[in-house]
Amino acid sequence: MTEKTQDLMEKIVSLCKRRGFVYPSFDIYGGLSGLFDYGPHGLALKNNITQMWWKQFVTDREDMYGIDSTITTKKEVLQASGHARGFADMLSECEKCKRRFRADHLSDRQKCPECGGKLGEARQFYMMLETHLGAAEDEASLAYLRPETAQGIFTNLKNIIDSFHPDLPFGIAQIGKVFRNEIAPRDFLFRVRELEQMEVEYFIKQEDWKHAFEMWQKEIHRFIEFVGIDAKKVHELEVADDDRAHYSKRTVDFEFEFPFGLKELYGLAYRTDYDLKNHTTASTVDLSYFDEETKEKITPHVIEPSLGVGRTILAVLLSAYTEDELGGENRIYLKLSPKVAPVKVAVFPLLKNKPELVEKAREIYKILKKEFGAVVFDDNGNIGKRYRRQDEIGTVWCVTVDFETIEQDTGVTVRDRDTGIQKRMQITELVDYIKSQI
Repeated sequence: MTEKTQDLMEKIVSLCKRRGFVYPSFDIYGGLSGLFDYGPHGLALKNNITQMWWKQFVTDREDMYGIDSTITTKKEVLQASGHARGFADMLSECEKCKRRFRADHLSDRQKCPECGGKLGEARQFYMMLETHLGAAEDEASLAYLRPETAQGIFTNLKNIIDSFHPDLPFGIAQIGKVFRNEIAPRDFLFRVRELEQMEVEYFIKQEDWKHAFEMWQKEIHRFIEFVGIDAKKVHELEVADDDRAHYSKRTVDFEFEFPFGLKELYGLAYRTDYDLKNHTTASTVDLSYFDEETKEKITPHVIEPSLGVGRTILAVLLSAYTEDELGGENRIYLKLSPKVAPVKVAVFPLLKNKPELVEKAREIYKILKKEFGAVVFDDNGNIGKRYRRQDEIGTVWCVTVDFETIEQDTGVTVRDRDTGIQKRMQITELVDYIKSQI
């Protein structure tokens, strides 16, 4: 990472904590590596992103079903899926400072990148987090916190078929938390131990997999632009045979130009019928699909678009972060799409010590709040400081009530975040104007 890109990451992390987007978990106790909490603005941004994904990938389509499966996973499920034996990274430990590193992230497998000491022989490190259900902590009570959301979908396939009788192709989607005991979590939201996935398992006939794969490739690119990620910084990588997950016959990674390098943002995998066949064998429950057209039972094949929420948020913030000069002063602002911005509108009285301005501003605030929800009232500090504060969290419009509003009935000023340009607008026009821009 260069000095410039390191500086950018430090600015993003600082802004996120300062402005209520993302906080280190348990910060008053010194934090806990790889865990983060979303503050009010971060939660709003996250919810906007997941709602946009759900709309595009689920509710706008006629072939999708949504579920919300349990986080705790029966060990037999992950034994059948291959995770219990294959979900591991190679770990190297420094004999001097005892720091641990993923072997595939080391440029020199013999020398510690921190202290220069000798690295021990690489060994397997299993990344799943164990728990126990019930009073006894023994092998019988062993369970896992799920490492992916997919298995909850596969184990519910029969339920969806029995309840809804869908025609192939169809998909099952969910958004949910997963857990990975990362050896070395790093790079803020990029590599963490508790993360959230937006995932689809799309069930198809084997001969249709290429067509379905290409369709989901296009959908991922469409989402990237829709959510406000800089598409010029996204590149597709065809994952080599030796690097693909154990269940995949083809995988394309969508990589983003993060400050710390070109890294995976999203994944698209052709999982074949690997999971369903293994679960059929292990559970002895038939997970085949009866094809009405051929009157035959088939085991569907699967295409999986998998999108991480945290990485999406990081890519959106990096794409939106902007420094410029406005009115002779340097400023920082987030050029967020109005669709994802945590705050759409901020309403100001020009002066907080003038009751008539505050009263009118409150009246307008209540109208906009009822209509759009993501609206704030701000009378703290001078008007310039309020603009800078709202710019930094990506607020799209600032509406100011001044003396002309009261004395001449000329409406309010509406300031555009990106240009700083202000124009007067009648209060009755505000709602329609904002609606037309979102």
